[in-house]
Amino acid sequence: MSARIPSSDAPHRAGFACFVGRPNAGKSTLTNALVGTKVAITSNRPQTTRHTVRGIVHRPEAQLVLVDTPGLHKPRTLLGERLNDVVRAAWSEVDVIGFCLPADQKLGPGDRYIANELAGIKKTPKIAIVTKTDLVDSKQLAEQLIAIDQLSRELGFEWAEIVPVSAVGDTQVSLLADLLVPLLPESPPLYPEGDLTDEPEQVMVAELIREAALEGVRDELPHSIAVVVEEMIPREGRPENKPLLDVHVNVYIERSSQKGIIIGPKGARLKEVGVKSRKHIEALLGTPVFLDLHVKVAKDWQRDPKQLRKLGF
Repeated sequence: MSARIPSSDAPHRAGFACFVGRPNAGKSTLTNALVGTKVAITSNRPQTTRHTVRGIVHRPEAQLVLVDTPGLHKPRTLLGERLNDVVRAAWSEVDVIGFCLPADQKLGPGDRYIANELAGIKKTPKIAIVTKTDLVDSKQLAEQLIAIDQLSRELGFEWAEIVPVSAVGDTQVSLLADLLVPLLPESPPLYPEGDLTDEPEQVMVAELIREAALEGVRDELPHSIAVVVEEMIPREGRPENKPLLDVHVNVYIERSSQKGIIIGPKGARLKEVGVKSRKHIEALLGTPVFLDLHVKVAKDWQRDPKQLRKLGF
C-alpha cells in the first residue's frame, strides 16, 4: 500500500477506528486489506468475527489502529447479546467509526438498525464505507451512494465522508486510510513499528483453525463451533535448526450429532481443517507446527453463561 510522504511540520496522528456493519458486510476483509496481511478471519458465513481484532496500519505521518468488531444483529442467544455488547463498547472508545455497507445489497432493516444507533453517538465522526464495489456497475453504485446519503439525513446526522471501496480489488483502500487519518487525534505512535495486531498468538491460532473449520460446512453449524488452544509448547529434544511447536487444540460443538460433520468420513474433514490451518499458523508463528486437533461436545454452549466463560466469551 502506498504511504503518503508527510510534510515535515505536520503533526503525527494516532488513534482508533472501528468498522461496524451488519454481519458479512466486508469488515474483516477490509481490515486485512488495510493492514496488508491477514489479522481478521473472513468467511462467507455471517457472524464469523467473535473477538475484537485490532489491525495496525503504519504510515510515516500516522498510526491507524483498526478495531474489527462482530456484526451488530438482533440477538437470539446469550452469545449474540454478548457480541452486541462488544460492538457497543468498541464504539464508545474509538476516534472514528466506519459503517460498512455492501454495494451489492439494498439498504435493509439491519442497516437502519445500526444507523439509528450511530445517530445517537454525537461526538464521534462517522464515515460510510461502501464495500464490495467490484460486484456492481456504476449505476448500481450511484444509487447506493444516494441511498446512504439520504439515510443519514433522515436520521439527523451527517457522514464525515462516503467512500466506495473494493478490498478484493484493492480499489480506494489507500484513499480510505487517507480520509481516516485526519480524523485521528495528534499523538505519538501507540504501538511499536512492525506490530500488525495486538491479538495474543493463541487467539489468532484458534481463529485460523475456526476459519478452516467453517469452510464448506452446512449452514446450521458455523455458530456452533468454538476453538480453544489448550497449549503451545516447543517439542523437546529437537535440534536448534529444526524446531517443532506442538499445538494442542479442542474444537467444541454443541451436539453429538454435529461431530460427524466436523470430523467427516474416516476423519477426512478434520484432517483437511488441520492441513489448511497449519499453513497459516506456520506463516503466523514462523516455525513448523504439529497440530493436535480434538473435537468435543459442549452442550448448548451458546446459551450457557458458564460454558461461554470457559470458551473465552
